[in-house]
Formats: sequence, structure tokens, C-alpha cells
Amino acid sequence: MKKIMNDRRKHRPVLWMALTAMIMTVCMAFACPQNAMEAQAAGRPVTIRSCTIAGGEVVLQLSADSVPGSDDGSYYIYADEVWQDGTSGEVVASVGAGALVTVSFPLQYNTEKSNLSRKFLVAVKRGGQMVQVSDEHYITNPEAVAAYTSPRKDTGIKGILPDITKASREEFQTLGIQQIVYNLYVDDICSGASVPGAISFPYNGQTWYFNGDIVSKTDSMLRSFNSYGLQVTLVLLNSGKGEYSQDLIHPTARGGDCPGYALNVAEEEGTQHLKAIGAFLGQRYSGQSGCGQVDNWILGNEVNARTSWWYSSSTSLDYNVNIYVKAFRILYNELKGANANVRVYNSIDQEWNRKSNPGSFLAREYLDQFNYYINREGNIDWGLSYHPYNSPLYDPYAWNGPSVWVKEGLSTPYITMQNIDILIDYMHRPQFLNPAGQVRSISLAEIGYTSSFGDEAQEASVAYGYLKAASLPDVDAFMLFRQTDDAHEMESHLALGLYDLNGNRKPAYEIYKNLGTANEAAAKARASEIIGMDIDQMISQNIVWTRSGDGVVN
Repeated sequence: MKKIMNDRRKHRPVLWMALTAMIMTVCMAFACPQNAMEAQAAGRPVTIRSCTIAGGEVVLQLSADSVPGSDDGSYYIYADEVWQDGTSGEVVASVGAGALVTVSFPLQYNTEKSNLSRKFLVAVKRGGQMVQVSDEHYITNPEAVAAYTSPRKDTGIKGILPDITKASREEFQTLGIQQIVYNLYVDDICSGASVPGAISFPYNGQTWYFNGDIVSKTDSMLRSFNSYGLQVTLVLLNSGKGEYSQDLIHPTARGGDCPGYALNVAEEEGTQHLKAIGAFLGQRYSGQSGCGQVDNWILGNEVNARTSWWYSSSTSLDYNVNIYVKAFRILYNELKGANANVRVYNSIDQEWNRKSNPGSFLAREYLDQFNYYINREGNIDWGLSYHPYNSPLYDPYAWNGPSVWVKEGLSTPYITMQNIDILIDYMHRPQFLNPAGQVRSISLAEIGYTSSFGDEAQEASVAYGYLKAASLPDVDAFMLFRQTDDAHEMESHLALGLYDLNGNRKPAYEIYKNLGTANEAAAKARASEIIGMDIDQMISQNIVWTRSGDGVVN
């Protein structure tokens, strides 16, 4: 799913949304969100050190440097839905207050009181009132309850967004494809009880319904991909158009006009619907139900591009990241609660320190704030889906970008394949490591190069991009966008396919076919000839060429 041009459309929020955004803006003027939250946390003396599933129980490990005073010497554990704050949820346990305390309560998986995707906090009774004394914390090992642990189909990084009309075993084997990425609109798969062919799905004490026709077609497609030996990544999107999924649109996104909408984690109905979707998809595409296997799930597309792909009317970075993290927590826990071996990724674009659209957030700031919330509320093994396109998008030279946009330090406006090592190094920072202390999975789930300014530039760019990705051990996917040109994208000089509109293979097809195979030397020789330098040397020595100008090709 690619943004083709800057989206400068404006939306008129209702009065209460505007007031909320104004209040947030005033607060942010005096302190950045992270500092403000650290100050708030400093006033909460109890720390939830861990929150994990053990058998059929949720076990919390609590600590306190100074045990807070209370009326009765007890800690009360609240289970809140993501849309609730403070002591507004349900008390699920109580225990004597102390400096080091363990407390447990039933998980109640797949019941109306399921705690799998709730958040938990500690409160004490003081003056007859409940007072929150800890930050919120989520379960961090949902895989402990998973019915399936399907072996992953990890065979290599070489991937593509397929043209379904050309999606044959022979085509993918010829190209040497190992991974497929595909978009799934959650609003498309939702249905109602009265719709013929609807699939019923009882979950958490309710019965939900899914579109039998669309789901069966998805089943067939995924089974085919799996039978070809391909690993599948599905990108979960919300177009906001489904008749039976209006409850999935976040209140601050209603009335917008965008290709993608923030998911509803602000209301009970939308939250429960989202949990059911996660559980349904996780179970159905576990590889154990005869419907196909999905190893990787990406929530949203370039979610820092607020007015394009994860719309809400709020312009607050903290607010937008907060609601995204809540949706991410739900889907992470529900998907891994079905199949322990899936990976779940966020998604940001290449606009690291510069935004081409004023309605977007900087990718670096969004990533930082996302990671802050995850660490604060319980570190999990999330993955990063990054789109290191050239800047501008139609720039044809992956190995020689405009010096004004591509730089070699953290201050670079954009991170492309040329300076992707900046991102890799960033993800090696201690605060970004997963719970096991390892670098997270990094998926380059969308990357493409245009032939609008010549086939040779596309050939060399495809080779450079793939070989650079293959040289980085932390990169688990290189998904070329796309198999066939798109006429609408070509209006913006984005002829990104390996096939043209007439079905002819471009020279880039041949070079991508040879990459990662015994014939790779021929691909490298061809790319080196076009670039004017040995491509292995350029990549191994991390040689970064740039040129003057803004990237406009004449």
C-alpha cells in the first residue's frame, strides 16, 4: 500500500475533539510526553515487575521501594479494558501490601471476563477511595496459552507483493521468491448473522460473524502460497467502509476521508470486536486448520502518516501513538495467543527527520514513542516493518540519492537503502532490544524502484537494494513492491513493477530472478556495470554516494 502523492486534505473535527487536541497541545508545550509520563510514574511507588501467564493464571510480581499507606494494608489489582483508565475496571485480586509481592488471578481465556488483552494496575484504598499506585501493565507472554506452535516458514528474505493474475508456482519458483506480502482489510472480512454464508465465531462470550465468501477466497490464496513454499505476511488495514465494521473506526477518525483509519480502542464494542478479529485470524491462519498459514502480521501501513493511513483528527503525537499501541497490544496478544510462533510488526515510513506531508509524524519520533509505551507497560517481542524508499519516491537511483535528503548521521532527513545502517544501529540500542536482549526482527516489507527514467536504473536499484538487505543479519524480509506496474502510480512516475502494463517482463525481472541464486554473479556484474563500481565493494565498505540537487530527474 503506497502513498503516491502528498495528501493535504483537511478535516473538520467536532468540538469535543478540537478541545481535546487543544488541551493536549497546551500540555505538550510545557513538557514532552515522555518526560511528563516519567514524572507521573515517579508519583506511583509500586512497580509491576512482570505480568505473565502461568497455567490458567495471570501472575503479577510487584515491588515497592516505599510501601504506600492505605486504609487496610492491601493492594487491589484492577483489570481495565484498553479504553478504561485508572480504577474504573474490575478488581480481580487483592493481596497484602508489601515491598515484594506476588499475586495471581484466573486468566479466564475465551470467556466474557477474559484477561488476555486487558491491562492491569495496582491500587490502594485511602480515605475510602481507590488510588492508583502503579502504572498499567499488559500480559507479556500471550503465547503461553496458544493452542498452536506452528513451525515458521523462514527460508530467506526475497519477497514480493504479488499480482494475483501472475501468482503461479512456476512464476514464483522462476523468480526465486521466498516470501509474499499481501493486504487484508479487516472491515472487509466482517459480516452479520443474517448474511448468507457468514462464518460464526464464538469468542469471549459473544458470537461474531465473518464474510464467508471473502474468507474462503483468502483461504484459497494462502493455501496456494504455502503450497509453493512461500512464507506469508499479511498487512491488516481498516478502510472504514464495511457495513458490519463501523464499530472498528476510532471516534476521532469518524467523518474523515482517508484510505486508512485508526482502529477503535476507545469504546467497548469496537475493542471486543478487535479482540475477536485477532483471535479468528490467529486461529484460522495458524497452519493447523486447513486454511493456510500466516507467519507475520503487520498492523497498519506507515502509521506515522496520520492523514493517509492511520487517520485520527488529533494532531498530538502522543495521543496517536497511544491509541495505536493499544490496538497493537490487543492484536499481539490475540494473534500470539492463537499461534505462539507468529511475529507482529508495526509499520513506519522512511521520513526519519523530515515529513513531506504536514499531517504526518516523523518516523523517528513515532518509533521512539511507540517503544516508550511498550517498555513502560511491559516489553514484548514486537517487530519493525520499515519502508526504505528512495526520496523522492520516484528517484531512480538507489545507490546515489540526493545529498539534501540522504545523509550518514542520525540527523538524516530520510533513511533509504543507502543509509539503512543508521536504522539498524538505532535498533541495537539497549532500550530497543526485545525481552531476551536481542535485536528485533526488521522487515523491509515495502520497497520498490521506478523504471520511469530508464530500465537500467531500475535494474541496478533492485540489485543494490536486495544485496544491501541481504548483507544485514537483522533484516528478515525484503519485499519488492510490486510484481506489475500500476497505472495510477505511473501518473506520479512510479513504474515500480517487474512487469509493464502490457505484461512484458522488464530487465529488472531478470536481475531480481538471479539474485540470491547460483546465478547471482551475473546480476552483480550487470549492476556493477550500470553503477560504475563493483557493487560488492560498495556494499561491504558501506560506500555512500550522493549527488547535488533535490532528486528531481530531468
